[in-house]
Amino acid sequence: MEQENLTKAEKQYKKLTEQSVGKLIISLGIPTTISMLITNVYNMADSFFVSQISLSAGGATSIVFGIMAILQAFGFMFGHGAGSNISRMLGAKRVDKAHEYCSTGFFGALASGLLIALFGLIFLEPFMVLLGSTPTILPYAMDYAFYILLAAPLMTTSCVLNNILRYEGKANLAMIGLTTGGLLNIALDPLLIFVFNMGIAGAGLATALSQFISFSILFSIFLFKKTQSKIIPKLFLKNFTVFKDVVITGLPSLARQGLNSVSTMILNMQAKAFGDVAIAAMGYVGRTSSLIFSVGLGIGQGFQPVSGFNYGAKKYSRVKKGAYFTLAFGTAFIGLIALACFIFAPQVIGIFRNEPEVIAIGAQALRFYCVALLFLPVSVVATMLFQSIGKNIPALILSCLQSGLLFIPLCLILPSFLQVTGIEIAQPIAYFLSALVSLPMMLSFFKKLPKDGE
Repeated sequence: MEQENLTKAEKQYKKLTEQSVGKLIISLGIPTTISMLITNVYNMADSFFVSQISLSAGGATSIVFGIMAILQAFGFMFGHGAGSNISRMLGAKRVDKAHEYCSTGFFGALASGLLIALFGLIFLEPFMVLLGSTPTILPYAMDYAFYILLAAPLMTTSCVLNNILRYEGKANLAMIGLTTGGLLNIALDPLLIFVFNMGIAGAGLATALSQFISFSILFSIFLFKKTQSKIIPKLFLKNFTVFKDVVITGLPSLARQGLNSVSTMILNMQAKAFGDVAIAAMGYVGRTSSLIFSVGLGIGQGFQPVSGFNYGAKKYSRVKKGAYFTLAFGTAFIGLIALACFIFAPQVIGIFRNEPEVIAIGAQALRFYCVALLFLPVSVVATMLFQSIGKNIPALILSCLQSGLLFIPLCLILPSFLQVTGIEIAQPIAYFLSALVSLPMMLSFFKKLPKDGE
C-alpha cells in the first residue's frame, strides 16, 4: 500500500510539473468552475424562490449573504493558508509537513465556525440589524440566518477540505462534494418553502442540509485516504510556526472575504435610504455578478496548485506561463458571459422580481458591473499568484483593494452626489482601480524571478 501511494504521489508530481501548463490549468480549473457555478446557482435559487414570498423576504437573502461571507472568510483563510503551504510542501516532497498544515487548517476552521455560530445565535437580532436589515426585512432575515448559523462549522470546514483537494491537484474530487450539496439545495428549496409551507426558514434549512451532505462527502475522501495530506488531530497546534504560516498565508483570503462582508453591510445600509426595492435589486445584481465572477475565479483556482507546486519545485517559468494563460483565458471567458448579461440585463433581473422599480435599478447596475468584470481577472490572477507562492504582503494588499478597501469609501461618498447611481457604480470603479494597481505589481515580480532550478 505504501509503495502504491508513493507511485501515485510521483505521478501527481510529474503531472503538475511537466504537463502542458495551459492544458493542466484547464483540467484543474473546469471542475472548480463547475463547483463554483453550482454554488452560485444555488445561491441564486435561494434568492429566486425566496423572492416569490415577498419583496422583503427577497431583501433578507441580501442581508444574510453577509453572514455567509463571514463564514467563507474564515473558511478560505484556513483553506487557502493550508492549501498553499501543502502545495509547496508536496512540490518540495515534504509530505510529513503537509500533514501538519492539513490538520491545522481543518481544526482551525472548525473552531472558528463554532465560535461564529455561538455568538451569531446569541445575538441574532442585533446582528441582522448591523448587517442592514430594515424593520420589514428583519423577521425574514432572522428566520433565514438561524439555519445558516447552525451549519456554520460545516461551511468553514468544507472550505478547507475543498481547497486542500484543489491544491493537491484533485479538483475532480472537490467538485463531487460541492456539486452534490448544491444540487440538493436547489431541489430542497421549493419543497421546503412551498410544499411544507416553511417559508424563508425552508430556504435556510435547505442550505444547512446541503452543507451537511457536502461536508460528509468531502470528509469521506480524507477518511478513505484518497489524498496525500492527512487530518491528524494530534498535529493541530503541535507546531505554532505551522499555525502562523497557515494564518499569514490565508490572511489575503480573510481580508478578501471579510471585506466582502463589510462591503455587503455598507451596501445594504446605503441602499436602505432608497427602500427595500434598492436592497433587493442590488442583492440580485450581486448574485448575478458573482455567478459571472465564479467562472474567472474557477479558472484562477485551477492556476493556484500549478503555481504553488511549480514554485516549490523551482520551475519558475511554468509559474509565469500559467499566470499569463489564466489571465488571457479568464478575461475572454468572462467577457463573453458579461456581454450576454449586459444585453439582457432587464430580463436577468426580471427572473427574480418583475417590479419596474427593481428592474430599473438592477438592470442599470448590472450593466455597470458587466463592463467592470473585464478588469477583474487582472487583480484576481495577481492575488492568487502571490498567495499560492507565499508572497503574503502583496497578496494581502491586492486582496484588500479588490474586495473593499476601494469600494467602501466610494460607496459611502458617491450616493451623496449621484443618489442610487452612486451605489450602482461604486464596485465597478473599485474593480477598475484595483486592476491598475495589480498589473504593474505582477509584471515587476515576473522580472525578478530567477531561472528554473535556482
